[in-house]
Amino acid sequence: MNLSSNYSTAPVSEFLLICFPNYQSWQSPRWQLWLSLPLSLLFLLAMGANAILLMTIRLEASLHEPMYYLLSLLSLLDIVLCLTVIPKVLAIFWFDFRPISFPACFLQMYIMNSFLAMESCTFMVMAFDRYIAICHPLRYPSIINDQFVLKAVIFIVARNILMCGPIPILSARLHYCRRNVIENCICANMSVSRLSCDDVTLNRLYQFAGGWTLLGSDLILIFLSYILILRAVLKLKAEGAVAKALSTCGSHFILILFFSTILLVFVLTHVAKRKVSPDVPVLLNVLHHVIPAALNPIVYGVRTQEIKQGIQKLLKKRW
Repeated sequence: MNLSSNYSTAPVSEFLLICFPNYQSWQSPRWQLWLSLPLSLLFLLAMGANAILLMTIRLEASLHEPMYYLLSLLSLLDIVLCLTVIPKVLAIFWFDFRPISFPACFLQMYIMNSFLAMESCTFMVMAFDRYIAICHPLRYPSIINDQFVLKAVIFIVARNILMCGPIPILSARLHYCRRNVIENCICANMSVSRLSCDDVTLNRLYQFAGGWTLLGSDLILIFLSYILILRAVLKLKAEGAVAKALSTCGSHFILILFFSTILLVFVLTHVAKRKVSPDVPVLLNVLHHVIPAALNPIVYGVRTQEIKQGIQKLLKKRW
């Protein structure tokens, strides 16, 4: 059954998400079940691991430090992103619930864009935290304190809310006629905008400029921080100092690799869409909202002794 042709005649009072239009077999209940199993497991893992991490940092007094406050912010962003995307995707797979109202679609679009940008900005602030800890350890307590975290959170939220606000506004102002089938699992900006009867050049330009300005500048500053950290570490001559210094920022660097690698693969497949099936970017876009969220708390929990001890204390109190 061709979903696109059937849905295209529906009145444009809502959108319809069809996920993978190029593989009709994927629309079958059997394939949707198989796809939903790993996705639901990743979702439960992400929600549970981040909830445990937040509770541990909240209840363990020894973790009431700036670095762990930033990690808490990262967990909150991951939880919101997962709740914004994954339940709707699972509802499509399990119940064939494809309709999404205009307000819900544009709200999902806004949350996805702004919270992903907030996550990128949080990684950048955490990289600065590691830079000060390694390169200026004596000044660390005076620079990285609770007041710094408060200012950083205000900056992270304000910058990305203001910069990402025009994205759903530009899409919502368009006139949608005839077509209402989104060939995606989520309300991605261009997947929605291309259904419009109007010119979407401004939408494309803002998406491109905003994405590279926010995510691009964050990644540049992150890797600049790590270049400075690496240069400072190589100058350390005390025995074991290099290994100790690298271990303090190893978890953070691994998380950045998860985040940036999936994002980079998504961008490359989108650019090379003529050589790659359009369903691949769709799948990567969904996974980008759940895989980093599932791995972030696990990496920190495994590699950070203080968090590991805090989780053990929390479990002993509960049991």
